[in-house]
Amino acid sequence: MRCFIAIDIPEEIRAELADLQKKLAGQVDIRKGDVKWVEPEGMHLTLKFLGEVPDKQIVEVCNIVKEVAGRYQAFDFAVREAGSFGGRSARVLWIGAGLECPELLELQQDLEAELADAGWPKEGRQFSGHLTLCRIRNSQAGEKLGELIEQYKDYDLGTVHAASITVYESQLTGQGPIYTPLGNFKLQQA
Repeated sequence: MRCFIAIDIPEEIRAELADLQKKLAGQVDIRKGDVKWVEPEGMHLTLKFLGEVPDKQIVEVCNIVKEVAGRYQAFDFAVREAGSFGGRSARVLWIGAGLECPELLELQQDLEAELADAGWPKEGRQFSGHLTLCRIRNSQAGEKLGELIEQYKDYDLGTVHAASITVYESQLTGQGPIYTPLGNFKLQQA
């Protein structure tokens, strides 16, 4: 099954992100099929995308996540700063999540190292905490949205309290992905 590990985002932050998506969509002239907006209820801060995980290895993954989670205190991180990936013609619009949070970075790196020791390949690029707003399928739309997102670079939605890590199964469907939690593991509470 296709899996990833993430920190959940509270409903009030997701509602604000949905408002931002509507604002962005209303401010630029693009065709509907040029952009795939992420459903707010599916927004999360991905710590590690695992890809296909054999059923028999799910317990091992969950045990690693539980062990790593148990080593860290719960913490807060900021959700702010809009940006894009893809250069001049943006491919993804995002809002930063924990960009300057040492606790988040340390947790993610520890998780990455423990999973690598168990045989999961390390990510090739450096971790950059973000919440995806949309994926862009057309270069002209990418240029327009890339310019527009610059107006929101100082956007600030507040903070999220990270109290646990969740292992999710991701089923891709024609109506969008379906995320099913396979295990939720608490961080230490102060």
